[in-house]
Amino acid sequence: MELLDILSGAPFWVAVLRVGTPLIFGTLGVLLCERAGVLNLGIEGIMVAGAFSGWLAVYHGAPLWGGVAVAAGVGLLFGLLHGVLTVSLALSQHVAGLGVTMLATSLSYYAYRLGFASVSTPPTITPFAPMTWLADIPVIGPVLGPILGAETSLTLVALLLAPVLAWLLYRTPLGLAVRMVGENPAAAEGQGIRVGAMRIGAIMAGSALMAVGGAFLTTSAFNAFFFNMVNGRGWICVALVVFASWRPGRALLGALLFAAFDALQLRLQQGGASLPGLPALPYQFYLMLPYLLSILALVLVARRAAYPQALMKPYRKGER
Repeated sequence: MELLDILSGAPFWVAVLRVGTPLIFGTLGVLLCERAGVLNLGIEGIMVAGAFSGWLAVYHGAPLWGGVAVAAGVGLLFGLLHGVLTVSLALSQHVAGLGVTMLATSLSYYAYRLGFASVSTPPTITPFAPMTWLADIPVIGPVLGPILGAETSLTLVALLLAPVLAWLLYRTPLGLAVRMVGENPAAAEGQGIRVGAMRIGAIMAGSALMAVGGAFLTTSAFNAFFFNMVNGRGWICVALVVFASWRPGRALLGALLFAAFDALQLRLQQGGASLPGLPALPYQFYLMLPYLLSILALVLVARRAAYPQALMKPYRKGER
């Protein structure tokens, strides 16, 4: 299989959107937290908790969107915990985030083993159906139908979320307040903004998005929950925010770029293709490829990135 054949085929772009959807949710969630001045390294565990809780709710009879709502609610709770630790108590954001990751992951795995101790294979649910109805839309159906029509509605939500978040951050008073507490919390306090409440609210909202990204894995990409299914996606999202220079549009593009690298390496392995000008390479090279290219892109972009000035700096009311 030639590289050009892979890139020009609709199945490749279907895979890109499927791989990129949880990254979009997670990256936008991290971006929202960091725009408010708080690093949230709890994302890996929050995605695991979202994947498990969303799947468990649907397994016990909730509708699929109900499962997504449950996952978002679990994300809100872990976001509240992280906010109390880092904003109210001003603890280390790195340590608190890693603690949330370990807590959320361990609780999810423990609950799974407790509830399904005698099960040898993961129980399954009926996941979201593809949006085949897009092919019936007159103008855009023939163009988008073969790609978006194979995705689920959560992918469409993720794609629309980036411009919505950009509008919220740059075109509304609420977004201005979020960015202000991440840049200059003392000035925000002088304008009557409750810095602590604003930061905790942003962390909770961002954590809910992370959990929905995890829920996508169990309600759309797969139909079951299993250990290590998040597989480091949360850490990738943290790096993608830096790549995106804390801008939602670039975050969307960065998530899709990494997803394209990942989808490409899978097809290069399976199809026996090789990169132009290179001999056949061992499969480990292709496994490394998306991370290598992402690191290269991160290095090229991060040096010019303008990060929020109050990021990772605790703030106490009345301090200057």
